[in-house]
Amino acid sequence: MQTLTRFAPFTATRSLDYEALIRNLRRQETPRRVFFIELFQDRGIEDAIDCQFGVTAGLDRNKPEFEWARAIAMQRFLGYEIVHCGLLNLPTGGRLTAADTAVSSQTQGDRSWLNEHKGIITNWEEFEKYPWPDGKTWDTHQLEWFDKNLPDDMCIVPHQGHFCEYLCWLMGYETLCYALYEKRDLVTALARRILELEEAAARVALQCRRVKILWGSDDLGFKTGLLLSPDDMREFVLPGHKRLAALAHAAGCPYLLHACGKRDAILEDLIEDVKLDAVHSWEDTIEPITEAKKRYGHRLSLLGGMDVDFLCRASEAEIRKRVRQTVEICQPGGGFCLGSGNTVANYIPMSSYLAMLDEGRKLSF
Repeated sequence: MQTLTRFAPFTATRSLDYEALIRNLRRQETPRRVFFIELFQDRGIEDAIDCQFGVTAGLDRNKPEFEWARAIAMQRFLGYEIVHCGLLNLPTGGRLTAADTAVSSQTQGDRSWLNEHKGIITNWEEFEKYPWPDGKTWDTHQLEWFDKNLPDDMCIVPHQGHFCEYLCWLMGYETLCYALYEKRDLVTALARRILELEEAAARVALQCRRVKILWGSDDLGFKTGLLLSPDDMREFVLPGHKRLAALAHAAGCPYLLHACGKRDAILEDLIEDVKLDAVHSWEDTIEPITEAKKRYGHRLSLLGGMDVDFLCRASEAEIRKRVRQTVEICQPGGGFCLGSGNTVANYIPMSSYLAMLDEGRKLSF
């Protein structure tokens, strides 16, 4: 594996401050330093970083809570104020797999994805037989452990709000598209049940004193448009995000949304009706984050923005230059966090990912 001696300063502890992060998300000030954020980093990337820098060397791998302690150690090492946690995880059936072609030191063996043609709920009988949670009983062990063990300068960020995704995952995207015309009552019932469960999970999570941000994660489109029509998004998807945003705001928390795809047709809805605080996931072929800052930066915080394809292909010098240019445009006035345009996939070279963070660490205002 490549030795990254030039990242030696990266081993130094970075000062963390989740309260300053939240002020930044609310665009209350121009931060004096650059904040980082990611929806997640693939485990292959984290394991490669751990191997290089010994991030978890002092942790007891035999303890049941090792994975949670590992998450805290990794997030702190990389410079993030947050740890992720989730309560709702609906079974989505079988997955398709193929060999993982990522960098050998970062591979996870296979990659998998959901069957987009047919899911496990395609008719009313399957809807009734599905093992729905009761909406009252939740496994809160991870949430409670983080609440007790998280350092004071970090906060918990639950992932919620898979409204469009669960429709696609449970029905299969192709089946969902047909059902919107042939079985619309089934789609309505499914969307209503998902909203009920997402709301119930959010209410439980927001009772935790260390939860300071609620993060919706819900891919809404592809490169050229939405997965559903704008009107169907407004009927089946956006009401859920509006409800979660209201719950978050009532608890004093910002509501963030990760949403892949071209969202232009409903972005005004997300800003004005949903009352979204920040949006994540930016792809250069759709809209560079620097352009979005000029259009929406006074109304919406923008997160990430370092295009994944760029991170995969660019040289270290090109990455560092783009970080400086992006921060110069997006940092003023707050409402910006540096990160990948989507997630830190395991096919992004570790050196490229760390170069992005390393350059961001050097910038101050």
